[in-house]
Amino acid sequence: MDSAVLIESFAEFARSKNIDRPTIIKVLEDVFRTMIRKKYGTDTNFDVIINPDSGDLEMWRTREIVDDNSEDIWEPDKIPLAEARKIQDDFEVGEEVAEEVKLEDFGRRMVQTARQTLIQKIKDLEKELLYYKYKDMVGDLLNVEVYQILKNELICLDSEGNELVLPKQEQIFKDKYRKGEPVKVVIHKVELNNGTPRITLSRTSPVFLERLFENEIPEIYDGLIHIRKIVREPGERAKVAVESYDDRIDPVGACVGMKGSRIHTIVRELNNENIDVINYTENLELLIQRALSPAKITSMVIDREAKRVSVYLKPDQVSLAIGKGGQNIKLAGRLVSMEIDVFRDVEGQEDEEDVDLNEFTDEIDEWMIEEFRKIGLDTAKQVISISKEELIRRTDLEEETVDEILEILRREFE
Repeated sequence: MDSAVLIESFAEFARSKNIDRPTIIKVLEDVFRTMIRKKYGTDTNFDVIINPDSGDLEMWRTREIVDDNSEDIWEPDKIPLAEARKIQDDFEVGEEVAEEVKLEDFGRRMVQTARQTLIQKIKDLEKELLYYKYKDMVGDLLNVEVYQILKNELICLDSEGNELVLPKQEQIFKDKYRKGEPVKVVIHKVELNNGTPRITLSRTSPVFLERLFENEIPEIYDGLIHIRKIVREPGERAKVAVESYDDRIDPVGACVGMKGSRIHTIVRELNNENIDVINYTENLELLIQRALSPAKITSMVIDREAKRVSVYLKPDQVSLAIGKGGQNIKLAGRLVSMEIDVFRDVEGQEDEEDVDLNEFTDEIDEWMIEEFRKIGLDTAKQVISISKEELIRRTDLEEETVDEILEILRREFE
């Protein structure tokens, strides 16, 4: 194989993989020096000159001329006088001989091996560069394209055609994907397994939501507003605590935007995930009140050592504090880093005519009653006080079932 063809084809392949010129030269030189060592035993007295742009290759072997009877004639950097004079007849002992070594001198098999080695080195180098590129980008927002939809993960392509992975557990459960469509993600994890990089993406990470806020809200990007903490139930609900470094800026208002314009863009990206933006404060009691919004708290008792807080609310506020499936209270607890226990404040509000739901187990299945208890409803009047639509939305009960239960409970008070 002609050296120009070998070098040009390799250099073109390397450049297509975004390998820079100095690296191309180094890889080429390493491979040719390996060939030299295999054939001559050493490469210390060889010079290798490569121009990957033109495909030029020069390999020069330099040896010192010694007397024909010298003991050094077997040294790799020595040449007997008689042999030197075959190259040029006026050479003398002590001078240096520089001979050009041609690629053809190595034999066809060794050249083919060199070609395969070059391709493999570039592939290895490409993997290494990809790993180090993304290793420094963990937590960055990225636009990718869906390439392949598998059962447990999506294969996505970046702008350079590199394959990245979005696992099932890092996808928002409401997301629907089609091949070729763009997707916003955050770089979640970068690993090197047996020399092969695996770049894992995420849409469920709190960092993803943080990057979306930075992207949509200039005050956060500029550092005027700081995100103190984000907690999420991806696709369902999130709470974001924000703090302003400028007294003139309302952090919540800035994040929500005029008529919700800023927050709506983020909500749409997250498939209508409900986002509560909370004004952060060092006052723990006030922070807990804000975290449990929209519920209104009557009073609370904080046990800082046990990291537990008991909150007391009017009966009609309990379901708001707990939220659908307990999401609101769970996220509020994670936001303030405390376990929150909810109690009904019944002082002065005792209703002797109200009836506990357990009294209806002969007419209503226990699992249905448990559905109401999950959203903080323990008595008949508490259930009746909430609209049918709200009950359907907050529980896993069908409309027909809710109608039957409401009819049973209302008959109790007629």
